[in-house]
Amino acid sequence: MEIHWITVLPDPEPITELKRLADEIAELAAHLDAATARLLERIREFDARGGWSGFPSCASWLSYRVGLGPRAAREKVRVARALATLPRIAGALAHGEVSYAKVRAITRVATPDTEERLLGFARAGTAAHVERLVQAWRQVDRQAEAREGERQHRSRGVHVYQDDDGMFVVRGRLTPETGALLRRALDAARETLYPRGRDAGTAVPRNHPAADPPSLGQQQADALALLAETALHHELDPGAPGERYQVVVHVDAAVLADAEQPGQSVLDDGPRVSAETSQRLACDASRVVMRHDAEGQIVEVGARTRTIPPALRRALQHRDRGCQFPGCSVRIGQGHHIRHWAAGGPTTLSNLALLCRRHHRAVHEEGYQVARQPDGALEFRTPHGWVLPDVPAPPAVPDDAVAALRAATVANGVRVDAQTARPSWLGECVDVGYAIDVLHPLATRPAMMFE
Repeated sequence: MEIHWITVLPDPEPITELKRLADEIAELAAHLDAATARLLERIREFDARGGWSGFPSCASWLSYRVGLGPRAAREKVRVARALATLPRIAGALAHGEVSYAKVRAITRVATPDTEERLLGFARAGTAAHVERLVQAWRQVDRQAEAREGERQHRSRGVHVYQDDDGMFVVRGRLTPETGALLRRALDAARETLYPRGRDAGTAVPRNHPAADPPSLGQQQADALALLAETALHHELDPGAPGERYQVVVHVDAAVLADAEQPGQSVLDDGPRVSAETSQRLACDASRVVMRHDAEGQIVEVGARTRTIPPALRRALQHRDRGCQFPGCSVRIGQGHHIRHWAAGGPTTLSNLALLCRRHHRAVHEEGYQVARQPDGALEFRTPHGWVLPDVPAPPAVPDDAVAALRAATVANGVRVDAQTARPSWLGECVDVGYAIDVLHPLATRPAMMFE
């Protein structure tokens, strides 16, 4: 019996078409990576210039304006900031030589000293290889950080003793998180004692104490004393539960109605606050009216009342369900008088809007404006007068977006093709442990185990 083998060759035309399609995908991906580099550069500039003012963060603005998910927006901002100190990686992305996925991974660990080594690995390997390397790299970093954290914890200590001249000397070493906490507390206490701009533009006699302002060290010492006094006060004399955490502001009626009018606007313990701050605090607070005679003596004190009654507040919360500022998703807010009650605005539902603490401050003290439109909708404007829509209009996109993308890449002096971002990997197994030994400056082979 004679057997005849017949070999069927594939049609070369479909194979050629598939190769062309594969090359087009690779080329377009490189164009997108080059465009992503430009996008990150502009995000970094926008972030540095504070263009997102009025939003909690640049990532929040991106989520609102561009439509990115919160996590993706945070990653874009993180990578954009990291690339500011990693010019080689930024350049490779701008030329479409490495993908955004690889750049996103290596910027988690790269420093100016290690970026060249990591970039070389990214050029050679796939995105999966890079992710595995970064995971192992961070393991080494975590081990080093754990050892350093333990050393710092053991070396912590504070010593307080009295010097020969009667002054107390404070010396100490604090762990990073404790030191940061103390610094923030000192800053807050120092700002309470010495608010910036309190006496700006006010002339004082040469022998007046304000003519010789305290140094930063002296202010820090006063702030530390305030922290100690406050801690002891709240431990030994906490006050009534309803009063314990209240902030009391004394403000003249004229100032409350018009920030340009002269008059006092001070906290209960003395420091001044701006008239705009007083107006914000008075929007949704308890109010006590005190009348003074010509000499400043109190002649009458009214009963304490709520600026927004509880029933109206419940209705406001039910209607607004959260902060009304465009793009904000905070559910808990403060009642804002669109026309302030001190300027004649009624405390009615139509004159109220719920704003979170951050955006309430933006409206009162950062130049943002809000107005109720005839149809009942709220219109927010930036300090420049631009309207902030609830949902931004989509940007104009040319009919042939791919051609526009290619043209923009060429206009930036970047030439890409299907081979631009192709890794040099030939299919061999990747020894991540060996790669860490070679690339990571802190790696020690005997102490590491990788599967």
